[in-house]
Amino acid sequence: MRQIIAMGGGGFSMEPDNLLLDRYILAQVKKELPKVCFIPTASGDAAGYIERFYEAFKTLQCQPSHLSLFEPNFEDLEQYVLEQDIIYVGGGNTRNMLLLWKEWGLDKALRKAYENGTILSGLSAGSNCWFEEGLTDPINAPLHKINCLGFLKGSHSPHYDGEEKRRPSYHQLILEGKMQEGYAADDGAALHFVDESLTKTVSSRPKAKAYFVKSEGRRIIETELNTIYLGDK
Repeated sequence: MRQIIAMGGGGFSMEPDNLLLDRYILAQVKKELPKVCFIPTASGDAAGYIERFYEAFKTLQCQPSHLSLFEPNFEDLEQYVLEQDIIYVGGGNTRNMLLLWKEWGLDKALRKAYENGTILSGLSAGSNCWFEEGLTDPINAPLHKINCLGFLKGSHSPHYDGEEKRRPSYHQLILEGKMQEGYAADDGAALHFVDESLTKTVSSRPKAKAYFVKSEGRRIIETELNTIYLGDK
């Protein structure tokens, strides 16, 4: 079974006091102590980001580790990736992250791990990357499409409610035929794909939602997905 959990935003880095999405990801592995590996490439392997990952995940039932390309902490990259139960990709610059991954061959290692049953997850750049196309926001430039890994069909926009330019930019690019139809997720919402099909949408915030967005004729059709709030249980 192949699984990808793409978060529009949230998790330990955006909600340090609300780890509902992180717990949800861990719960998909039927092991007492799943191995979860954080990949912070998009942030330039920021030390503070890595520290916050360990602070959060050491409170959870798992074996946390991280993978650094700036200060390599592995002997065999592919073997290191294939040993993990969960890959958790952090936010930051999607373009820089993908360029580095391809240079190191990490994109191929992740594909192999995915085919072998390792759960792929992440937020922002770490959710964009799994789709064919992602909506990215370079500093001091308009939001635009970036070609990603293509493990999932279509396009994706994270931070759908968290950044005011996200929704109108995503609509416009799809309307103009510059991006494929696809999935948008609010901060705190996560799209759970099994064997490349969306099976569930969950959230760590009561009002966080996800949507399927497409164009028909000259208008945008935005369909709200049934989103299950993980709190109050």
